[in-house]
Amino acid sequence: MARKREEEPPKGSPAWMATFGDLMNLLLCFFVLLFSMSSTDVNKFEAIAASLQKTFSVFQGGNDSIGEGDLVGNGVSQLNQISEYFSSMGKNSTGNQDNTDYDQASENLEAAESVDSSDSSSDASSDSKDEKSGLEDQKDSGKEDDSKAMTDAEAKEQLEKSGLKESEELAEKIEESVNEEDLDKQIDIDFTSQYVTLTMNGSLLFDSGSATIKSDAEMILDKVGKILETYAGSTIEIEGHTDNIPIHNARFANNDELSGARALSVFEYFRDNSDLDPAYIKHTGRGSYIPVADNGTPEGRQLNRRVEIRIYNQLSDVS
Repeated sequence: MARKREEEPPKGSPAWMATFGDLMNLLLCFFVLLFSMSSTDVNKFEAIAASLQKTFSVFQGGNDSIGEGDLVGNGVSQLNQISEYFSSMGKNSTGNQDNTDYDQASENLEAAESVDSSDSSSDASSDSKDEKSGLEDQKDSGKEDDSKAMTDAEAKEQLEKSGLKESEELAEKIEESVNEEDLDKQIDIDFTSQYVTLTMNGSLLFDSGSATIKSDAEMILDKVGKILETYAGSTIEIEGHTDNIPIHNARFANNDELSGARALSVFEYFRDNSDLDPAYIKHTGRGSYIPVADNGTPEGRQLNRRVEIRIYNQLSDVS
């Protein structure tokens, strides 16, 4: 009796395997499409990476156990590149993002942050260390601010000393010039860290209640102009001052107008009778607001009626 021949199975993969393979490909394409449309929160991604690093030593141990690999061995150095790569994915040409996919990605990231929920006590300890580190950083920052403030104060003090020294040297030179011109009795010299002051009595230059320069005072102003020409590159300021006795005449309504007019008269005289550049000369009237003596006595009022000429040194920031 002839032996029945066994049927051979059909060649190739079973039909169900082809269907299953197509299904897997479709699922893969679907999730790749979702991923390409989503956007990753960089801060949450770095938080997940840090959590994995603390919990499993993923990035620290890779280099020691595997070696200098392209991805695992250099995981720590590539973390920023991975963050930039994920943050740049999923953006369309106009820069708008899909809010729905963003929320979904955020939920997935928040779920990933709880991957090690069984080790909550370890995370709490790490958070406590981070808080202590933050407080120490704040203290260090406070110390740096104090150090900077001290540095600024020292720099300001050093600038003050330098300005005072330069003004003193300038005052000595001006005093020599004043003595050579025999003006030591008509002019008082003083200085600060910013300028040297030449003070002339108002009665020497003007009649009472007037802003017109006396004829016999012109010789004094000529000599002063020659002295000022030596320092033509410096800013020069002319200030007029009065006493506190009210004034009201046909030309001036008050002391403010009188002091301003006197300063202007001296400025115009220097402008017309010297080589000084008017661009470097300022003139102001200060009225009776800055007395140098007691207005209750005739002598004090006479000292308060004055014209001051200030020569600023090179360290002064005067515009």
